[in-house]
Amino acid sequence: MSELFSFPNPVNEKAARTVAMVVMVLALITLVTSAYWLLVPLAYGFIARVLTGPTLSPLGRLASGVVAPRLGESRPVPGPPKRFAQAIGAALTTAAALCALVLGAPSTADVLLGALIAAAGLESLFAYCLGCQLFALLMRAGLVPSETCAECAAIWERPGMTANSEG
Repeated sequence: MSELFSFPNPVNEKAARTVAMVVMVLALITLVTSAYWLLVPLAYGFIARVLTGPTLSPLGRLASGVVAPRLGESRPVPGPPKRFAQAIGAALTTAAALCALVLGAPSTADVLLGALIAAAGLESLFAYCLGCQLFALLMRAGLVPSETCAECAAIWERPGMTANSEG
């Protein structure tokens, strides 16, 4: 059971970027068409990926098992920041779904979708993970224990990295 509720570490960045691309496209379709029901499978996907990595996420399984291997050699990146980013996505999509489908506040849902589209776009198109950057800031502030991600904590020990460098 503990294997089911685990998150891969490291994560193939190509799979993460593939997931982000599909999320960006689905969120954009939702925003443009006001088909807010699409927030339900988006939120499920994020929650499933936070809890089990790609195991219970159809999109995660497709990205990691089918698409990413066809994009060439794996590019491993630390898993904990990616899990944190997935948790932010889960919070955004769940809040947007509640706003649009339960509370009757589609404008608020649209703002949340805009934030999701921006973050997923940066990840998918430029390999810039906003959630990962926030994770790094929280680690540097001491709010995330260094043992959560040993590789992340040791980044300042790498050649060419300083406390002012971005990783």
